[in-house]
This record gives sequence, structure tokens and C-alpha cells, in this order.
Amino acid sequence: MDVHQPKLGLSLRVAQKQILTPGLVQMVTVLALNRLELREMINEELVANPVLEEMTDAAPVAEEVREKAEAEAVPTATNGDAAPPEKQDAFEQVDFGSFFDDYLDPGFKSPAAEPLERPSFENFLSRPTSLADHLEWQLNLSLCPEPVREAAYSIIGNLNEDGYLTATIDEIAQSGNHTPEDVEGALTLVQSLDPPGVAARDLRECLLLELKVLAPENRLAERIVSEHLDKLQNRQYKEIARALDRPQPAVERALALIRTLDPRPGQRYNVSEPRAIEPDVAIVKVGDEYKVLMNEDGMPQLRLSHRYRRMLQEDGTSRDVRNYVKERFNSALQLLKNIEQRKQTIMRVCQVIVERQREFLDKGDDYLRPMMIKEVAEVVGVHPSTVSRAVGNKYAETPQGVRELRSFFSEAVQGPAGSALPLVSLKRAVKRMIEEEDSARPLTDDHITLRLHQMGISVTRRTVAKYREDMQIPSTHHRRRKS
Repeated sequence: MDVHQPKLGLSLRVAQKQILTPGLVQMVTVLALNRLELREMINEELVANPVLEEMTDAAPVAEEVREKAEAEAVPTATNGDAAPPEKQDAFEQVDFGSFFDDYLDPGFKSPAAEPLERPSFENFLSRPTSLADHLEWQLNLSLCPEPVREAAYSIIGNLNEDGYLTATIDEIAQSGNHTPEDVEGALTLVQSLDPPGVAARDLRECLLLELKVLAPENRLAERIVSEHLDKLQNRQYKEIARALDRPQPAVERALALIRTLDPRPGQRYNVSEPRAIEPDVAIVKVGDEYKVLMNEDGMPQLRLSHRYRRMLQEDGTSRDVRNYVKERFNSALQLLKNIEQRKQTIMRVCQVIVERQREFLDKGDDYLRPMMIKEVAEVVGVHPSTVSRAVGNKYAETPQGVRELRSFFSEAVQGPAGSALPLVSLKRAVKRMIEEEDSARPLTDDHITLRLHQMGISVTRRTVAKYREDMQIPSTHHRRRKS
């Protein structure tokens, strides 16, 4: 009888592993905050961390603080005897001089030559209430080929606040250098994530995705959504029952299930509440050039406390106190660097926006150019999710008024003479036509499509219907007003 014995041996395997450090969590969290949220976070840190101090008129001048920091950073010998190895303090071996020269200076400005760390943010969770971050967290836990994962990030970056996919497979493949097959696989993957219905391309697909998860056995509800969505929207319930040759009570039960579905699955992660808007940046024209200025009015100016640093050198300080102060110093330094990182990233992204949208700044909405997040990310040298966080929920004061930074980004459609037309301009044209229509004889999607073609804008009727639904404009039937 052959007995198979397990073989024992040693093997070496090289593998990449993401380590989510607290510093990186804070880095992407700070980047995603808008001005009001950042100020609130800073105020909380000022309360929690005694090493952090807010600048006041009574604060020591920069030169005095710098001299103290330099003197305290230089180790002094007492009797020439080295401390026993077991009592040597690793913290004392860290050269804080370069940090304290800057961060103890009330007038600190980051040197232009200082290299900025640019980690890839796509695998780090920063704001669990955000739809994009919620999906990326699930994506990081999914097993899939790397090309499909990268395409999935591009899909997530093209979801609107309702959770719908706003770009086609070909557009995502072209803009992200993905193969159509990878994008198709990525779309299937993202559509399998929570919340059900996410990444749908229209209402029908959204509801079908939700039914697939919530009630896969209910074929009647699936047929109603798939084959009779127009009748469902127009409340033609008897016609649905007649077309499907099913009893009215059975149809009513299926309709009750459909009413529990969420036509905007992304909104639960993008809850917007009335809030004051404070622009994070100002784009101002100086001579013939536009400058990007960070809005720091009313923002607490931070520095590190030299008094606590001095406590580390005092003989009477207990080890517990020393360890606590060291930990607080490390935390404070990390926060200061992350705030500066946020500032530099937003500034660099806005500078690219200014370069691409010069005509809009000069002339107004009709001159907004198509621009994708990935394009800006390539210029800045970061991952698209970094740009998404840098512009999310932030505003800029421009010559054309206060604008959300996200509003500068729009996919392109074919405009007059083959030119690229921003999607927002197309939506604005559709909305203007509907606002000016005769309410007794409202325009159909076919009529709007024809008018757009006459303007040189090449779109399909289905595309017009999709954009109308995106803007929450009712169908022709519901807009009609009887005289």
C-alpha cells in the first residue's frame, strides 16, 4: 500500500502587502476635508494635543523660538560618561532640527524645494460616508486581476452622486488606457458591490440590479422593470397586467416590491445638508495671468510648543510623561505635514484647472472645456482618486462666481464641427430647451435630439433621455399641462 506523506520544506515568496498606517489614514482624511471641516478638525486637535499651539500676537518671535529649538536639539554631555545601552533613548537620536526650524516658526511656509510625498491613495479608506470610499474599501477586499481592479477605480471615479455611471465603456477604456474587456469585467465587479444598483447606466439597469440582490426569485417584478418601465412610470398598472397576462393582485404585489427599491442608491452615502460655503481657494487675475490663492483667512495657524520640548530635557521629568510628550510630538508633526500636503495638492490641481479652463475664466459657462479627472491626475503625478478627494466638496472663488471644483470636470460629447463639447454644456442646452417649451405641448426626447443635431451636437435620443433623468426632469407625459 502506497502511503502519500506530506512533503515538508521551506519556500520563499515575495508578495506586496498594503499596510494602512494611522499617518496615511490621516493624510487622505485631511485631503478630503473642505475648509470648514478642516478648521473643525484643527480645533479638535488643539484641544486633544497640548503640544499643538495656535498662533497669537503674544507668541514668541520666530528667531527666539528657533534659537531655543536649536539649543535644545543639540545633545549636551554632563560628565563625559555614555549612558548605559539599556537606558539610551531612541527619541533623543532623532534629528528634529529640520522640523523645528520650520514648524516652530510662526511664519512657516513650506520651502518650494521640499519634495512632497505623493503616495498612491487609491487603496486607503478615508471617509466611510463617501460613496467612492465605500466602494473602494470593498474593492480592496475583492479578488480580481490587477487590470480589472484599475479599471474598477476608473468606473468608481465616473459615478455621479446618485451612483450612476456617467461614461461609456469605450470612454473609460480610452481615457484610462484600459482594454474594453477589462472595463466590462470591472463594471460587473463594481455592480456586485454594496449598495445594490450602483454603477447602473440607467434607471432600468439600476432596478434590475437591486432585484437581482434583494428578490432574485421574483420573475414578475423583473419583467415589469425590464419590459414595461415606461408604463410603470406612467402608473399604467392595468395595462401592465394585461400585457403580461397576469392577475391584477399578483402585479400589485410585484409593484409593492418595486416601490421598495432605491432609484438613487448612491444618495445614502452622499447625504447633503444645508451648510455655509467658504471657498477653499481663490482664482484671481493678476495682469494677464491667473493666480491660485489658498483661502487661509480665519484658519488657525499652528506651531509646536517649545515648552513641551524643553520638558524632554529636564531631569525631573518622569518616563511616563516623557513617553506621552514624545507621542504627542509625533502626532503633531504628522498633522502639520498632512495639512501642508493637502494645501500643496489642492494648489497643484487648481493650477492645472486654471491652465485648462482659461477661456471659461475669461468668458463664462459656454467656454467650459471637457476635462477628465484622470487627465489632471496625470499632469499632477498622482492617482485619480487623489484628485477626486482634492476637489470633492470644495469650492473656488472665480471671476465667474463661486464654483464647486468638481464642476470643472466633464466628459466630452461631439459638438459642432466635430469639436469636443463638455457634458455640462449639453445638459445646460437640454435644460434650457425644456424651460422655454410650451407646457401644453412639451418637447419629446426625439424633438430635443433633433434640435441638438441642428445645432451640430451629435447625440442619440437615449442619451438625451438619460441626461434628462440625471437632471431629475420629468418625462414629456408628466410635464404636459392641460389648458
